[in-house]
Amino acid sequence: MFRILMIMLLASLSTLNPHGSSRAGEFKAGAAAVALVADDSMVIGGGIGPGKAAGQEGQLRCSALVLEDERGARVALVACDVLMLERDVLDRVARRVEQAAAIPFDHILINATHTHHAPTTVTIHGYKREEAFTRQVEDKIVEAAQAAAHALKPAMFLYRLGEESSVGRNSRLLLADGTIYWTGPHDDAVRPTGPFDPELPVAAFKRLGGGLEAVFFNHSTHTIGTTRPGVRSPSFYGLAAQSLERKHGGVFLFFEGASGSTHTLDLTAAEAQYRIEHAVERALAGLSPRRSTTLNAAREEIAVRVRRFDEAKEDAAVTAYCKARIKEPAAANKVAGVFRDMRKILAPKQGTERKTWVQAITIGDFAIVGVPGEFFTVLGEEIKRRSPFRDTAVFELAGDYIGYIPDKDGFDRGGYQVWTGLHSFVERGTGELIVDHAVELLDRLAKESAAQSKSPNLGDGRTPPGSG
Repeated sequence: MFRILMIMLLASLSTLNPHGSSRAGEFKAGAAAVALVADDSMVIGGGIGPGKAAGQEGQLRCSALVLEDERGARVALVACDVLMLERDVLDRVARRVEQAAAIPFDHILINATHTHHAPTTVTIHGYKREEAFTRQVEDKIVEAAQAAAHALKPAMFLYRLGEESSVGRNSRLLLADGTIYWTGPHDDAVRPTGPFDPELPVAAFKRLGGGLEAVFFNHSTHTIGTTRPGVRSPSFYGLAAQSLERKHGGVFLFFEGASGSTHTLDLTAAEAQYRIEHAVERALAGLSPRRSTTLNAAREEIAVRVRRFDEAKEDAAVTAYCKARIKEPAAANKVAGVFRDMRKILAPKQGTERKTWVQAITIGDFAIVGVPGEFFTVLGEEIKRRSPFRDTAVFELAGDYIGYIPDKDGFDRGGYQVWTGLHSFVERGTGELIVDHAVELLDRLAKESAAQSKSPNLGDGRTPPGSG
């Protein structure tokens, strides 16, 4: 069915808007994926305290998609199968990509897929960044982006807003004792404390002369779980992308959505992979061409602050939860000690300012927002709700890493994602601040797009009826 759809779409090219990017050569796409090399000696990022893996399933990759519009404007979207990357790495590598692939710094968005099963690229939870592996990630980002730029060829942009509503769920469950679930038993859960976002945007780039160049998809659940125990892995999203690639050709990229408050609590990784693959394939079967493919991008540096905290209260909250929910007393004490040590590092930084990035990229009337941490789902939904664009996707862990970013209500409820540490240190209200800046960027790009378009300006950022 997918092949038949592609033939029908190619046949329909001559009917597309003459002011769009339907003519050969007006819009181009190129993609590439480069494997990362890891071994069993490397500390894995994603747990509490250092741990290692034996063996690997699938590839850990840096995957890049480069797009070029009829004006020659370029953007790059890069996905890396690591837990997260900080600004000191990402600023430097984006400048390298700028030089290597002729793409402006502000037009480069680099996202971590947030797999919890790759060597650590960040210092957190009692272990330090694997510096040699992190340098390799940087080099492979440049290699992938450069290869994608060299692969640019005439293409058309197709899109479908898919859905997968069963893989994740809001995991910040209110427990009977008034705490918020993190680990341990949750059979006394009362209710979820926030939403789950089932949206699964799927964007495809079809070569005018043949098959798929690239597909990317976006979903909002923590990337945790392996199909074999104790191995390195891109986890279920990355495994799904690589399986789809083998079936359909091209390069498949996954971009992590706003999943700071969302996990899989009941599924195996194999089942999650199957469901994601199935949902992406359903979307592929229903793709529609987008007529407008003008590219625009903006990046804004904003200031956030390290929160001030009461050490005694923080320690009491963490210790009480660990003692209640972690069966082994020694393990509970060890986990509480990890958070205690992280607060010691943060204590002298209380109230200090840190600069970070918010980004937006638009492909016609499809918008992407990049936010610099583990964004609570309710905040991602708020960006989508307020966006002036027809469709909007949120990519978390893009451009920087500033820990968990809760909404104000989530902050007040507490729980692991709000316990102070290197994983969570921004002050209350930071999430809403980022939402406001993201919407301002989108509004700015909507005005630019309207000025560039010859189509009627509908005022709400949507294309005229029948144009999508």
